[in-house]
Amino acid sequence: MDTNNKKISIIGHGGWGTALAILARRIGHEVMVWGHESDYIEEINKTHKNPKFLPGIDIPKGIQFTSNFEECVMFGSVIVFAIPTQYLRNVVYSMRLIPIGTRPIVSVAKGIEKKTMLRPSEIIESALGKQKLVALSGPSHAEEVARGIPSCVVAASRNVAWAQEVQAIFSDTAFRIYTATDVIGTELGGALKNVVAIAAGVCEGLGYGTNSKAALLSRGILEMMHLGVKMGASPNTFIGLAGIGDLVTTCFSEFGRNLMVGREIGKGRKLSEILKGMDMVAEGVETTRSAAELSEKYHVDTPIIREVHKILFEDKNARQAVEELMGRALKKEMEFSYHT
Repeated sequence: MDTNNKKISIIGHGGWGTALAILARRIGHEVMVWGHESDYIEEINKTHKNPKFLPGIDIPKGIQFTSNFEECVMFGSVIVFAIPTQYLRNVVYSMRLIPIGTRPIVSVAKGIEKKTMLRPSEIIESALGKQKLVALSGPSHAEEVARGIPSCVVAASRNVAWAQEVQAIFSDTAFRIYTATDVIGTELGGALKNVVAIAAGVCEGLGYGTNSKAALLSRGILEMMHLGVKMGASPNTFIGLAGIGDLVTTCFSEFGRNLMVGREIGKGRKLSEILKGMDMVAEGVETTRSAAELSEKYHVDTPIIREVHKILFEDKNARQAVEELMGRALKKEMEFSYHT
């Protein structure tokens, strides 16, 4: 497939959607971005800035922003969903009467839907039926991608040719894409790392050091892997970009929203108060609910996820949660087999 001079429709004007628009335009594609806030969209078109979601970044004048949903969907030969997971279903349902044919659909959401416990690709296909669908995930903070700082991610699809098509369209010298066929692991890695990032923020807020965070990440990736494998993922995915790569970025970056939420909780603030002051969505909050439910459903012991859930939704004292994690019965480091 010829990947030159494509038209890209990006559904979602948040930080990641805007960063991908900047990347696509830099590569040479035509780009249209949809957002639901009509007044704010008009302001972006005038100022070529998105201060609410991507502050400090100049947006190329060739990128069109629109609040006309159908116009944006029909514009592109490739459709990118850059909508937070908990809002994705309503947006996707708006597309049901729009003829999209066999255009590639790229999902970049990193979460698990509450109540249904579905991954983003499952949400999309539950509304639209089987699609030419690719999940794009990995260590890719929007601010760095927009600035052209070298980044690597994974494009995963059940059909490797679809992943290769997206790889060719969106790769450049500052944004390298690898392909994979493990959609389950790729999406779970992007979702579950946000829960661990909240825990990492709690450690920071409590004043703990790098020893604590290193231990948390090491044990956290194992929890992610244990649950993912039970759900049908490959364990190898969790030691790659969509797993440990994304986890490290989220737990150390100054831009991490989930890290910030955890940090403020560690300092003693209430979750409701923290979320009230945020324009952007911290996907890990609702994903924690789903991750805890999935752990029970698949009979996987995930103590970090369990304690984060208690801190967020049962008002458990954060320091007590850490003490109980550290005080559990002693065991071998590796007690799981992945030969399933």
